Amino acid sequence: MSKPVWYRSLYWRVGLGLVAFLALLLAVQALLFVWLVGIRPDGLPFAPDDRLAELIASDIVEALEADPSADITAEITRQYATTARPFLVLMRDGRVLSNRDVPPALVRGMRARLARMATGRPVRQLPIRLRFEDGRRVEAPIVVHGEFAGLVTVLPGRPTLMATLRPLAPTLTLSGLAVLGLGAVAAALVIFGPVRRRLQQLEDAAARIGAGETSARAPEHGGDEVAALARSFNRMAADLEGRATALAASDQARRQLLADVSHELMTPLTAMRGYLETLAMAELTLDPPTRERYLRIVDEETGRLEHIIGDLLDLARLEGGGSTLRRALVDTRALFNRVALRHERELTERGVRLVVRVDPAAAQVVGDPDRLEQALQNLAANALRHTPGGGEITLAAEPAGTATRIVVRDTGPGIAPDHLPLIFNRFYKADASRAGGGSGLGLSIVKAIVECHGGTITVRNDRGAAFEILIPSMDVRRG
Repeated sequence: MSKPVWYRSLYWRVGLGLVAFLALLLAVQALLFVWLVGIRPDGLPFAPDDRLAELIASDIVEALEADPSADITAEITRQYATTARPFLVLMRDGRVLSNRDVPPALVRGMRARLARMATGRPVRQLPIRLRFEDGRRVEAPIVVHGEFAGLVTVLPGRPTLMATLRPLAPTLTLSGLAVLGLGAVAAALVIFGPVRRRLQQLEDAAARIGAGETSARAPEHGGDEVAALARSFNRMAADLEGRATALAASDQARRQLLADVSHELMTPLTAMRGYLETLAMAELTLDPPTRERYLRIVDEETGRLEHIIGDLLDLARLEGGGSTLRRALVDTRALFNRVALRHERELTERGVRLVVRVDPAAAQVVGDPDRLEQALQNLAANALRHTPGGGEITLAAEPAGTATRIVVRDTGPGIAPDHLPLIFNRFYKADASRAGGGSGLGLSIVKAIVECHGGTITVRNDRGAAFEILIPSMDVRRG
């Protein structure tokens, strides 16, 4: 499974998405904090204290000018109860307002200062803000309709960050939870939504394959780990489909083989049974020549039955690995000569000429002498069966790279093109193109013998049928 490009990796997307989400959360919280602090009367925790003093004095003046009997205590408490910095409001009528506990000495000092301010210079000449020489606190006068009504003092000291954030905590907490929820939903939709859909499609494909639909596939789009998993799944599904197809074909071949074996065995058995039943009939009198002919037919069918069974056992041993090959250096010309001697009588009777050609570089081949001779005997018998009188059969051996090529060619009518791919199948007989009999197992045995030697066999039409065997060169000690 190939590794996805890093920027397409699901892990990187999740990690980068988490970082982006946290950055967005912090940015939203920071903007909200700045906005909340900006709309509060006391402003930022490190802003000048005179701003707060002016705001409180201005609010009181506005309330008293609108309604001299207004309850400024409730108004100030409502607006400035959560102010982080401590302040004190002293009115000429004796009312004292504060958001913190203040020392009595400070209240007395402010009363004296308020009395001096009220009996001194005209109000219009007083500054709007008064700051003590030692810079410890800031005061602002409360002037209603040109008369002093009181004094606002912001006590010395700067509020801590926690004191400033404490009033904002509920709003910031709720906003943070809202951003967190929205971010989680967005991450689920953007990052995990497509992944979940593709995983669902992968699960559906697996379920369909489990139900027997071997053609089911999962979508492979994307370049992340899910796409790589889908590709691996599809390769597995393709392998399973191929194996299922091969298994179905194998089962069909097995059924066909059983039918062919039954047919091939029943033919001689039926003939044998018929003649034996005839011979066993007591009421039927047979003359000696007829009885001898019937017995000869039974004997021939018995031999045919033994031959078919022997071929089947031989083929089963070769294809099942139950037959051990004996590795040796085999003289190619001597092998061809034994084949020629085996069929010499029929060759002479039918006037068929056998031509043997052995290239000096292919004078020897490594293999099992008995099995190679069996394969060549089958090919030669097949060629002789389909070669007309006066024809020619050629046995040739020549080098082919690191292998040895053995060719068995005849001058018969050849093989129909539609029969060529099937010629090595068990019990297959191309009777429509080549007259003759046989069990249909000979070429299957030849193919099994050649493949046991690590070679290949092919057939083509070349002024007749030409069977070509390639036997690879091997170290004789490996056998």
